[in-house]
Formats: sequence, structure tokens, C-alpha cells
Amino acid sequence: MSADLSVHLVTDPHLCGERGVVETVRQAVSGGATVVQLRDKHAADAAVVDQLIALSEVIAGRALLVADDRVGAVLEARRRGARVDGVHVGQSDLPVTEARRLLGPGALIGLTANTPEHLETLRTLPEGTVDYIGVGVIHPTSTKPDHPPALGVDGFRALAAASPVPAVAIGGIGLADVEALRDAGAAGVAVVSAICAADDARAAAAEFRRRWTGRIAPRVLSIAGSDPSGGAGIQADLKSIAANGGYGMAAITALTAQNTRGVRDVHVPPASFLRVQLEALSDDVVIDAVKIGMLANAEVIRTVADWLRAHRPATVVLDPVMVATSGDRLLDADAEQALRELLPLADAITPNLPELAVLAGEDLAADWPAALAQAQRLASSIGALVLAKGGHLDAHDAPDALVGAEGVIVELTGSRIDTGNTHGTGCSLSSGLATRRAAGADWPQAVGEARAWLRESLRASGALDVGRGHGPVSHFAGLWARGGIATAPTPDEVAADWWGRIAGIRSAIDGLPFIRALADGTLGRDAFVFYLAQDALYLREYARVLGAASALAPSSEEQAFWAQGAQGAIAGELELHASWLGADGVFDASPGPVTTAYLDHLRAVAFGGDYAELIAAVLPCYWLYADLGRRLHAGEFGALALDPRHPYAAWLATYADPAFAEANRRAIDVVTRAASAADDQVRARMRAAFIRSAQLEREFFDAPSR
Repeated sequence: MSADLSVHLVTDPHLCGERGVVETVRQAVSGGATVVQLRDKHAADAAVVDQLIALSEVIAGRALLVADDRVGAVLEARRRGARVDGVHVGQSDLPVTEARRLLGPGALIGLTANTPEHLETLRTLPEGTVDYIGVGVIHPTSTKPDHPPALGVDGFRALAAASPVPAVAIGGIGLADVEALRDAGAAGVAVVSAICAADDARAAAAEFRRRWTGRIAPRVLSIAGSDPSGGAGIQADLKSIAANGGYGMAAITALTAQNTRGVRDVHVPPASFLRVQLEALSDDVVIDAVKIGMLANAEVIRTVADWLRAHRPATVVLDPVMVATSGDRLLDADAEQALRELLPLADAITPNLPELAVLAGEDLAADWPAALAQAQRLASSIGALVLAKGGHLDAHDAPDALVGAEGVIVELTGSRIDTGNTHGTGCSLSSGLATRRAAGADWPQAVGEARAWLRESLRASGALDVGRGHGPVSHFAGLWARGGIATAPTPDEVAADWWGRIAGIRSAIDGLPFIRALADGTLGRDAFVFYLAQDALYLREYARVLGAASALAPSSEEQAFWAQGAQGAIAGELELHASWLGADGVFDASPGPVTTAYLDHLRAVAFGGDYAELIAAVLPCYWLYADLGRRLHAGEFGALALDPRHPYAAWLATYADPAFAEANRRAIDVVTRAASAADDQVRARMRAAFIRSAQLEREFFDAPSR
């Protein structure tokens, strides 16, 4: 069994606190934990059984679940229908050979091994007895006070190199250790307090996953049909995976004879051969993500479903190929029913609007709001995210939205790209999404990045000149741009690209405790005053940075715009100072770490003297504030902004100032026109500066809660 052991959460009921073990695990698995080990030395077996059943339900196969030592509890939980994948045993626990006998050959079994002597004993065991060893402790830790002497990274490296099975590092591990341990040969890191005691277990697990995958190409499997013209199916998937930084693999479900003008014939190999392909890959390779495309019949669909249930990769993206461009249904009734049964095994599905209607069992959505409502109903019924795509709408804009059971998570807009080269866009987007997610991005960020890449590929597609029908997208347009093949994006395309790339940041801002409490009026005055003081200190220096932009501006019009912005920032600081903080409030405050980091970033860009990069760096302060303020004032967060009883009603009203909205539109126009006119290298620097400022905006909003 080839298991992804990269982020191994070991639970501790005390460290999980009031949030509890089950909720901590739910968050951590959502963030990217790949293994959960239930460890509770003091709980009775019956309580451990109940916890395993509860954890099996919240994990839902999205991570491996093992128990620390309690083989009997694992057997009982399995008897009661829970999915429990195995156990981890220590040197003084039940003999590992007995654990294997009781749990069978398919179980995941780990063994603690901290010394060369332990490894010698391991070598005497029958092959297949132990799947991995836990090696530690790496650093001294209070979660296991009777631990052996700390090994450090070098001590771990020596044991991992000598082990005949993969080695997972454990004991006192923090984020700073991840890369070093991976480079020392670790198959994963086992973490206790760094996730269990974190304020946000999801974010903590996501950061461990990001650090682990930071220098590894995500291993992404496409299960789909073949397209000999290269524009769709497996061929498009492999290009998309590579273009988005992954290593692509393929299990072929069908062979087609097609070109850019249509499909001429389809051959479906036996489903048993597909199963052999899948097993050959999963027996040898850790699969970080799976993209599923064309599944020709019910037998093929059920074969894929059985494999997913048995192996459950961390990320599954399903692109349901059900309705042809002509509107014809591609699957018979039995296959459509099998596909509906497959949907809950996916983390995200990416239907076009006709497919969305079929899956929802409803009429085709007449407009975008109806499509979003339909996507929400489907997401609620299957327990997976739905990426609603507006490409089939007869409209100037082509919106996309990531939708969950509670509604829209993030919505992305942009003008329709004028091209007929749309062959394989659904395949390409879904495989790009799976790759970005497997690389450590959260879902909103992954959607934003994959969508921005696809729009870039669509925009450059005309240069390929492939076929006489609907041609393919240019998957490697970004890579080829240096050779002059790609065309420059328009300002609108730049805006859509950058806004999409920070979709995850925007979604994270919406969920911050500070924003939620500000919206509903429960924010404490101390936190609000802290935010205002930091904001005033920031604005004072931000005005100087805008002044630098004015000095560098290439035209008198832009010079005047940034100078007006600087004057407005100063006026805003004085108004805040007088109305909320008192005469000495700002001057008595010191910049916090986030404020300092943000200003250092802006000053560094300004010092470089690159006008284009500087105005890109100052843009998020306009754009994010204007967007968030509009929605806060409109009550999208449940705010009572127009109710005078709301303690911050006057403050929220300033967000909706029409003059600021106009200044924001002007700033976006100036920056995106500059980016459109820039060469590829300058545009890349501008985008990086913009994204870094957006990240710091998120941290700025989070600072009062911390």
C-alpha cells in the first residue's frame, strides 16, 4: 500500500481544548492533513471506539485514520461500519506481528523505532508486516514527557537511511523543521501541538502541507479519455498539470478518434484493464491529487469509485463529461446514476451549466444567479464543492464561482475572451485546479490561480493555429511568452488575472474574526482602537509612498492622481486621529509587527524606483478596502451597517464613500494599463508586488484578533 504520510496529525485531547478532537481533525483534514492518528492513552476502549467512529465520519476517507495501539478498538469500530485504516504500535505495545495478523494485509501499520537496535529487529520481521516507522523525538517535547533523547535532524537522517520502510519524523516538530526533515529522507512529519494547539487547525495543517510540497512537484493522476488531436482529454490534462507545476500521470478510460471538429469514434477498453492501470500506479506512487474526466459507462464509473474508496487520494476533482456541445447526452441512464453515486467521493466538481442542470435534476439555469443557486443545492446534496462556470451564458462577462453548501465561497468575473479556441477548456481547468490544490493552495486560491492560467492560455491560443475547428488553448503560453509567442493581456484581462490570483486571500479576509465581529457589531472597543491606531500609523507612511509614486509618474495626469491619493491618506489619518483616538492616540502607539512588515515592503519597492512595480504594490490598499467596505456596508456579512444602533455604523459608512469608490476604479485603471503595456518580466514583478501587498492586507486585518 503506497500511502501519503506527509502530514501526520497525532491527536491530544488536552491540547485540542474546547474545540475538541473531532472538530480539530475536521479542520486539519480540510487543511491537508493526510494521516490522523487517534492517541488518547487514558481513554477506555469503548470511548476510543466512539471517537474512531466519529472521526471516520468527519474524515470521510479524505485522510488515513489509525489508532495508537488499540487494535481491539479498531476491530470493533470497523465492525460498526467505521473506516479505520490501521494502527501505530510502540515497542512495548501489542507485538506488531500480532497487529498485522488481526488487521489483515490491507491495514496501514506503523511501528515506533528510535534506535539502530529497533531497526535490526525490524529487519527480522516478515516482509509487509510494517508499512512505516515513527522515528523520534526530533526535539524535546512536553506532549510525551518520557521520550528518549532527542535525535535532531542528523540523528533522524541516519535512522531513516538505514530503515527498510519509510520513516516518519515525530517529536517537537514545528514548521521550521519540515524542509530539513524532508531533505533528510522523511516520508512525512508527525505533528501534535503545532496543529492541536493552533488557533486555526485548518490553517496550521495547510501550512505544514505547503511547506512539505514547496519543493516537490505535486503528483497528479488524470483518469480520462484520450484525444489524439492533443487539445482535450488525457493529453490536455498532462499539459495542464505540467503548466501548473505538477508531475502528470494517466489512466486511460477510453480511446477516441477525434480532431478539433468533432469525435468520429470511441473505443472503451475493458473496465478490468482500467482497474489494473489504477492499481499499478497506487501500488508504487503516492498520488497527491486525481482529476477525473471522461468515464464512458456505468462499469467504468463504478471501477473508479471502488478504487477511490480503497485508496482515497487527498484531492479529487471531477469534471463530469455528460453533455456534448450540441446538447446531446453522452451517458445512458445507468451511467448517469453511477456518476451521481461517484460525486460524494469528489472534493470539487467542475460541471458546465448543462451538466450542472443534469446533476441537479433541474432545468438549465436561465441566468447566473439561477446557476449559483443550482450549484449551492447540488453542493449541499453531495457534500462537495461545485465550481460553477458561466462560459455557456450568452453574456459579455464569463464569471466563475466556487460554491459550497452555504453558498458562494468566491466569485470571479472577467470579460469573455474573444476566441473560438475552446477545445478542452473544461479538461484543462479541472486538471489545473487539482494541481494547484495539491501544491498547497486552499480551494479559493487554487480556483483563482487555475482560472488566471487558463485565461492566459485562451488569450494566446490563436498563435497555435491547430486545426480548422475549435482549436486548443495554449497551455504553455506563460512559458513561451519570453519567446514572443504570447500576446500582451488587455487591462481588463490583467485585472481579472490579478483579482483571481488573490481569490484565496480575499476569502480568508472574509472569514477573519475581526471582520466578522466588525460586521455584526460584537467587536470589542480595544481591538477596534488597536486597528485604528495601526491604520493611522500605516496611512501616514502610505501617503509618503504615494508621494513617491507621484514623483515617478510618467504623465501629469497620473502624477496628480497619486498626489491626490497622498493628500487623502493624510486627511484620513487626521480624521481618524481626531474622531476615534483622541489628541495623542496615534503618537502614543507603536507600529505592530504586521504594520512594520507592510510598510517595509512598500518602502523597499519605492526605494527601487520602479514606477510600475510601486503602483502595483499600493493597489491592494485601494482595491481590497473598497470591495470589502462595499460589501460590509451592504450587509453581506449580516451587518446592521445602516442601523444607528450598530456601534461602528459611522465607520462602516466611510467604506461606502462614492469618492473612494471612484478613486479605486481610477487606481485599478492606471495600474492595469501600465501592466498591459509592460513586458513580461516587468508585469511579473508588478504581479508579485501586488500579491505580496494583498497578503499583508490580510495579515493587517487579522492583527487585532491576535
